[in-house]
Amino acid sequence: MTNLSLNREALAQFIADEEIFAFQDEIDQCHSKLINKTGKGNDFLGWVDLPDQIDEDLLTSIENDARAIRSKAEVFVVIGIGGSYLGARAVIEALQHPFNALLEDEKSKSPLIVYAGNSISQTYHAQLLDLLDKKEYALAVISKSGTTTEPAVAFRILKNHIEKKYGREEAKSRIIAITDKSRGALKKLSDDEGYKTYVIPDDVGGRFSVLTPVGLLPIAVAGFDIRKLVDGAAAMRRYCLENTLISENYAAMYAAIRNSLYRQGKQVEILVNYEPALQYVTEWWKQLYGESEGKEGEGIFPAGVGFTTDLHSMGQYIQEGQRMLFETVINVGSPLRGLNIPPDPADLDGMNFIAGKSLHEVNQMAALGTSLAHIDGDVPNISINIPRIDETALGELLYFFEFACGLSGYLLGVNPFDQPGVEAYKKNMFALLNKPGYEKESEAIRHRLGQSQY
Repeated sequence: MTNLSLNREALAQFIADEEIFAFQDEIDQCHSKLINKTGKGNDFLGWVDLPDQIDEDLLTSIENDARAIRSKAEVFVVIGIGGSYLGARAVIEALQHPFNALLEDEKSKSPLIVYAGNSISQTYHAQLLDLLDKKEYALAVISKSGTTTEPAVAFRILKNHIEKKYGREEAKSRIIAITDKSRGALKKLSDDEGYKTYVIPDDVGGRFSVLTPVGLLPIAVAGFDIRKLVDGAAAMRRYCLENTLISENYAAMYAAIRNSLYRQGKQVEILVNYEPALQYVTEWWKQLYGESEGKEGEGIFPAGVGFTTDLHSMGQYIQEGQRMLFETVINVGSPLRGLNIPPDPADLDGMNFIAGKSLHEVNQMAALGTSLAHIDGDVPNISINIPRIDETALGELLYFFEFACGLSGYLLGVNPFDQPGVEAYKKNMFALLNKPGYEKESEAIRHRLGQSQY
């Protein structure tokens, strides 16, 4: 059983049930490829069984290290890009109080989690150093190779800073490396310096790595229960694996619906949430589906909005722009807190008609009204429902999206577990920076740009 559910009722005027269920044979084949690891990219399918294979000793070690970091650090820096930080950030920002840094008592609050190496912005990293000059901190550097440009540059800067601030020996105790088991520049440096290390499994790609130490360590440092997160993912795994019927497997249903809409010309999927806490779940989802499906001239373009905020910006386009999109809405059953709208004797804003109602009820009616309007505007809607925002529900949601992504990618006929297109910009950047070994590429770009120096 799962607490997550999918509602497709709003699709009735766009897709007949027969069209969705017509994918059953393909779903059966794709499901088999995932669980038996026989499809494209099968050397990166370790995430499929991961929730039920996480070692107790690993969880205990992560929890112990998190406690040690929490005892001495006001700030914890997570250095990584793409899947090396988005999964952790999605969970942390979904669970933490948005004003945590200002509200909690200095002695009891969790470290402020900040991120580095997810851009090459000079201004951002210089401003981060302003903070770290004044605060006690520790860091995790996350990279299989240690040579990915953005995190490698950020770690070089922060390694220099932390060693100057604390001295080299103390700095070592404040650095944790999450990297390859046996090879790569970061692994070698960690061995040479004596950093505590955690392993990124060889068979788990970055965008599927939230349930490895990549995600679990930062989430634990932030003060959240990683065991409940893993339990939620494990429950969803069992649900996804127990049968392949589209009518009884929400991941299969989601994959079939997406591909049916895609074959009808709906090339853009907008993930919608009505809770600001889910903003980075959307960012994680965008990478998961964009990097997994967008290749060989195929793929649904993943976009995201936060309603009702974006109804006052993107709402016009969604309602009346080009009809190549559909929406997947994440609905949250119960809010974490209660808050009702008070009456006002003057009623100058005209809002007394909702006085006494909870903000959550108003938000739900806004969601329903928006869905009806968008359906009338020829925008198909899917609803994914979770009971609340907590560790268990997030574990279920993340694994649901992962498993559905694998199915959907295989339905498209692509390898959902590689990302060859990501290398194109790197080659050009290295050539422009005159990296050794890129002389031919440098010359070609110089000729293309019509200049001899850049």
